[in-house]
Amino acid sequence: MTTLIKLEIIRALRNKKFMFFSVIYPPALYLIIAGGADSKPIPGMKLDMGLYFMVSMAAFGAMTAVLLGNSERIAKEREKGWVRQLRLTALPGRGYVAAKIAAAATVSLPSIVLVMIAGAAVKGVRLEVWQWAAIVLCTWLGSFVFAALGVAIGYLATGDAVRPISMLVYFGLAFLGGLWMPLTILPQWVQNIAEWLPTHAYAALGTAVEAGGAPHGKDVAILLGYLVLFAGGAAWLYRRDARAA
Repeated sequence: MTTLIKLEIIRALRNKKFMFFSVIYPPALYLIIAGGADSKPIPGMKLDMGLYFMVSMAAFGAMTAVLLGNSERIAKEREKGWVRQLRLTALPGRGYVAAKIAAAATVSLPSIVLVMIAGAAVKGVRLEVWQWAAIVLCTWLGSFVFAALGVAIGYLATGDAVRPISMLVYFGLAFLGGLWMPLTILPQWVQNIAEWLPTHAYAALGTAVEAGGAPHGKDVAILLGYLVLFAGGAAWLYRRDARAA
């Protein structure tokens, strides 16, 4: 499994298109969206737009790396027979799923750090040292949830269908979870849905730290529940794919 993790990381780093969209795109998008934002507090929140979007774009960037990258790569590997070759080795199904999740989450770390740097250097965001470290750690650990979702989608969809399915899930979760705009300015029905979505809980980890507190237990519990659901679903789909082969 360790060998597979190293291989996956090297493959991702060599993919220039993947590295652009997962590492350079998020901080650029953050600067575009928050570039003209003022320092007035967001209605219903203690944060201004610069602070809010720094966390949400870091989360959005991590999702780009782990969800889109995992799903499309796995679907293509299935079509090319690479996954079938791995089944001939001693690697267990849970090891394959764990390797994909760990490798994807590792590659997502640079995008998170770059968004933080852009917030501090360009937008003048000032936080305590412990807050910077906690935001990076929470955003990185939370990305494991979407890495598992990417693995599940990769086994659920065919090579032709994986991109539209993953993009629909990706943008749907981002919008409804409040990554593109604060939920307090959206209709109440959207807020009611977002309260139970993994993307809302994911971004809430960082915003809680920005406000000077610790992540809320409800958000952590929601993310852990989704991690078990997505990872379990990915493992089941892997076994089903093995039986079909």
